[in-house]
Amino acid sequence: MQKISDMNTPSLRIRQMSASPTLAMAARAAEMKAQGIDVISLSLGEPDFNTPDHIKEAAKQAIDQNFSKYGPVPGYPSLRKAISEKLKKENGLDYKPEQIMVSTGGKQALCNAVLAILNAGDECILPTPCWVSYGEMIKLAEATAVMVECGIENDFKLTASQLEAAITDKTRAIILCSPSNPTGSVYTREEMDSLAAVLKNYPNVMIIADEIYEHINYVGEHVSIAHYPELREQVVIVNGVSKAYAMTGWRIGWIAAEEWVVKACNKLQGQYTSCTCTIAMKAAEAAYTGPQQCIEDMRQAFERRRDLVVKMAKEIPGFEITIPQGAFYLFPKISKLFGKHYTDENGQEQTISDSNDFAMYLLQEAHVAAVAGSAFFAPDCIRFSYASSEETLIEAFNRIRKAVEKLH
Repeated sequence: MQKISDMNTPSLRIRQMSASPTLAMAARAAEMKAQGIDVISLSLGEPDFNTPDHIKEAAKQAIDQNFSKYGPVPGYPSLRKAISEKLKKENGLDYKPEQIMVSTGGKQALCNAVLAILNAGDECILPTPCWVSYGEMIKLAEATAVMVECGIENDFKLTASQLEAAITDKTRAIILCSPSNPTGSVYTREEMDSLAAVLKNYPNVMIIADEIYEHINYVGEHVSIAHYPELREQVVIVNGVSKAYAMTGWRIGWIAAEEWVVKACNKLQGQYTSCTCTIAMKAAEAAYTGPQQCIEDMRQAFERRRDLVVKMAKEIPGFEITIPQGAFYLFPKISKLFGKHYTDENGQEQTISDSNDFAMYLLQEAHVAAVAGSAFFAPDCIRFSYASSEETLIEAFNRIRKAVEKLH
């Protein structure tokens, strides 16, 4: 007979999975705010802007027009056509609507791709630092994440020699993210050329290109790995509307890939979520087919904030800074602060031993929430989101500087 303790135990799959550190820190900050504590949260990767009005109006019209029934699992044909046209117009890439699949956010689109491509025992290369969920998705697929550490000296970017050294007979995929979460790094055309030159020699290695921050780019050119004809059959583009159009809660992401990948993801998604929200799909269609000035307006605002936080962070003792070229994160190296001390609220002497300690110190002392670099496989760093007003950012970084100056 099964023990009660066994009955109340989640599956091994769930027990082996880590909780999302970014969501955990955001929840902790929210709890403190609920207690009346003035916490500034720089933890979540979410634009602080509202969804543009023309997109919201399209959603209202969709409700009035009764788009309230189940939609096709891969998304409305009109939305897939709009994405196809966006890829052609903005990126110079030819993907038919049949090569596009819509999911409930970029996270599901990416997880679909991972589960559709990887088998148990396969290896997937992860240049680190990287987004917190990549490793957990690979674990769900019963595959192995091969971490390749990319240091601050190369702006946290993978080199061709590192890539070549990481590929084995078991390598089935690599996940590339540009612009990067958490570092804000952007691969140049020359850097992408060098990676492409390696990958073309391994036609069985699939390339999952996370391009969700495509439009939040401060260097003027987005270079997709899908631009290389010799790699085209290996590439799965992952993108969506969350970051570019301030639509995080609408949960619309998509892939563009060879039809066998799309069909596999369609089969998978059909068994556990089916179609995504029909109203959100009509809103996303309006995002892609409507005015695009909103993207540039938000990009310019993020660039101003980037310049502001870089300037302020450079004044903080012990912070080693790279200038983000995209996304909306600052990812300073803070290892010079390890070993420093502070006195806690109980009068006890405490030591900053790692990025987790420093993140908790900032939350308790400065009431600023950030995410430890260990969450992104970079334990010497910490991530700050600058998707907040300039006034909020000035206050936050003043608090951070004062807290660091208290360390001894």
